[in-house]
Amino acid sequence: MSDTRSKLLALLRSQPAGGFLSGQQAAEALGVSRAAVCKAAAGLRRQGYQIQAVTRRGYRLASEDAPLTRDGLLAALEHWQAPVEVWPSLPSTNLRARQLALDGAPAGTVVAALCQTQGRGRFGRVFESPPGGLYLSMVLRPEGSIAQALTLTAAAAVAVCRAVEECCGVSLSVKWVNDLVLDGKKCGGILTEGAAALESGRLEYLIVGIGLNLCTLPEDFSPAVRPVAASLYPGLAPLPVHQLAASLCRQLARLCFDPQPEQFLPEYRRRSCVLGHHITVHPPAGQPYAAFAQAIDDQGRLVVRLPAGGVQTLQWGEVSVRSAGSPPPEPASI
Repeated sequence: MSDTRSKLLALLRSQPAGGFLSGQQAAEALGVSRAAVCKAAAGLRRQGYQIQAVTRRGYRLASEDAPLTRDGLLAALEHWQAPVEVWPSLPSTNLRARQLALDGAPAGTVVAALCQTQGRGRFGRVFESPPGGLYLSMVLRPEGSIAQALTLTAAAAVAVCRAVEECCGVSLSVKWVNDLVLDGKKCGGILTEGAAALESGRLEYLIVGIGLNLCTLPEDFSPAVRPVAASLYPGLAPLPVHQLAASLCRQLARLCFDPQPEQFLPEYRRRSCVLGHHITVHPPAGQPYAAFAQAIDDQGRLVVRLPAGGVQTLQWGEVSVRSAGSPPPEPASI
């Protein structure tokens, strides 16, 4: 760490809890320019320190915890048998985990980072991954077919919810199929990717990627994402990042190594924020349409009732909850 960075870190740690240090104050105390202070703060964030910068207020250290490190995560995991990598920043933890899987990495291999520069969501969308989050991917080698991927996404969602509740005391809900929701806003997501043998359709590997906003500030997101994004901690509480990452790994291993739907699907249904609501279905191709979210079946698929009658079972696509007062569809038997 450069001398300016280490001095700025010490200065931020000396501030009263929740207090800001202006750029001018920091520059005068360190004997450097305000541009140098800004550069040092950016360098600390790249290393994983939770430095907040707010216009006309200055800088503050959002967490006294050390940033996530491989040694710290291994200590929290204790007897973890698979390889573990921790990076300050990566283009994508899923991409790195896939490279390791192709090289023969065993089930349970973990890749974690505190920032992604090319984070990806479903259907090739950008998943904004600024500092202040936890991004973690795990290699799985289940023995099922590619159709099992949807069920494993549901298992991973429950694993994340359990880890967050255990370490942070925060209860999350799930928006089918892979969004993690806090107070109606998205605070994380899951991306499951894999490869299967063409002849047999059997899975060669799956990568489950988790993205969680820990203490990310609204201004860290793009204007389009800002109104719908939430963080577990709004920059005011210490982050149990090693404990959270370790709990997340253990829960993923418990539910995803040998997935048994009865162990997670009832909870996945209970945590759903779409079941029992009128929704709009946004298929990968075609026009959006109205429906009623009726059930989640044993394969993790969403069963919807259509306004004109009839039932449809969704394996892919996106849904959004419609506003209150939308007319209910006509009932249909199944």
